[in-house]
Amino acid sequence: MASIINTLSYGYNYLFVELADPRASAYPLMDIPLLSACILGFYHYFIFKLGPRIMQNRPPFDLERVLVVFNLVQIIACFYLVVQGVRYTLFKYNFFCEPIDYSSSEFALEVVRHTYIYFLLKVLDLGDTIFFVLRKKNNQITFLHVYHHTGMALLGWAVVKFLAGGHGIFVGILNSFVHVVMYFYYLLSAWDKKYKNNVWWKKHITQLQIVQFFILSMYFIQLLFQPNCKYPKFTVWMFVPQNIIMIILFTDFYIKQYMKPEKKLKNQSTKSINNGKKQDLDDRKEA
Repeated sequence: MASIINTLSYGYNYLFVELADPRASAYPLMDIPLLSACILGFYHYFIFKLGPRIMQNRPPFDLERVLVVFNLVQIIACFYLVVQGVRYTLFKYNFFCEPIDYSSSEFALEVVRHTYIYFLLKVLDLGDTIFFVLRKKNNQITFLHVYHHTGMALLGWAVVKFLAGGHGIFVGILNSFVHVVMYFYYLLSAWDKKYKNNVWWKKHITQLQIVQFFILSMYFIQLLFQPNCKYPKFTVWMFVPQNIIMIILFTDFYIKQYMKPEKKLKNQSTKSINNGKKQDLDDRKEA
């Protein structure tokens, strides 16, 4: 038993102390993984157990004003990260290979700080699901939704802890841009109910997300063809499978949500037209 404990202790120290970026330890939630794990654990407990139990005999909360503020904060924060990211990459960034600057220079520390802000936004994104529970929109708490939010929070924490900066900066820029568009739609929906059922917005946002994951997959795969690149190659095997899974899940969602209903509606329209023609023919026969 003692040997097992020593092995676990050594493994923990090696992974979360020796391999970790010491610059990240000063930020809340970053020193040890326990606090972030507790947040995600409570998130799952609330949305699947505690929340539905609390809301079982209650009417849904009216959170339209809260959602307006929440979405506005998301838009401003994500847009800020896009602007900062573009500023970083405009003149200094190599899109084919950008090593991580682990120094304590002002620029490097600023990159760490903005990477940490990106992680905090992934934690804030968990609020989407909390609001679904409080508004009794449990049908929207799908496997894709929970998997995506959980995975992004975990990934955000790991990036700050081990890989703050370098080649991964582009991931944050592109993802933050997509979230600006997405939360702008959510803001419109909370502000005016006529936007809620606007399929055009929903459809194209899903397309944008799928394109995003494809671009990021190609962006990391090309690292394999850069033998002299000092950015960690293991990230290819960590990010690419995750992005492929997201492409599959989002494509499946897109087909079920937007293509099959259109096909069903088209079949119903064709059937109605044929029934109309048949009825007209029968009327003529009777005449």
